[in-house]
Amino acid sequence: MKCYRKLEPIKAISFDLDDTLYSNRPNILAADQKMVAYFQNVFNSNKTYDFNYWLPFKQQALTQQPELVNDVAEVRIQCYRLGFIAHGFSDEEAFEKSQLAVDYFVKERSNFSVTSEVHSLLAALQEKYTLISISNGNVNTKAIDIDKYFELILHADLTQKQKPSSDMFDIARKKFNLQASEILHVGDCGKADIKGAMQAGFQSAWLPKYNVGKPLSTLPTIELSELSELRCLLN
Repeated sequence: MKCYRKLEPIKAISFDLDDTLYSNRPNILAADQKMVAYFQNVFNSNKTYDFNYWLPFKQQALTQQPELVNDVAEVRIQCYRLGFIAHGFSDEEAFEKSQLAVDYFVKERSNFSVTSEVHSLLAALQEKYTLISISNGNVNTKAIDIDKYFELILHADLTQKQKPSSDMFDIARKKFNLQASEILHVGDCGKADIKGAMQAGFQSAWLPKYNVGKPLSTLPTIELSELSELRCLLN
């Protein structure tokens, strides 16, 4: 652990999920492969319905509704909806089938298990601190069996902007009537997690273990090489 600032007493810990509690890339790659097969079946075609196929539809959806950038589930729904319409489906059919497709994607991207070490750590921290999850993604926390550790689970959507916006940080602080400095946010991204947390007045713990998050633009309170280093907070 590296300390860049004095860690002040805390009463709650908020966690990013993807690439903080687990490596998310394998899960997304596996889900994307499932989606290729899914759409080949739906469209009765051998075409490769991968990222490159859907990118123009995603760009179109974001051009039509820029606010979708804050909701990864809704932007995917609208992206698929446009794809279904391009295949000749009616607006009503396209919307219904896009919802089903996203439900399937979330199911598949949540088809993994976190390690026993993560379960043990969260269970131990839960005994001493209020635990919160603050995520820009859409993993199903119940499906991966970690929902039981958190008193509040927040996902960015059309009503609460993605980190580094302070929206979800402020909701968490107000929910538990805490001072912002009484919450330590743990995450992998120098922009979304560390910049976002520090701007909101939280303390922060940077965990760049999986090397996928944005680089730091402001120093965190502490830097972790392993999540397990948070056990020092139990002393």
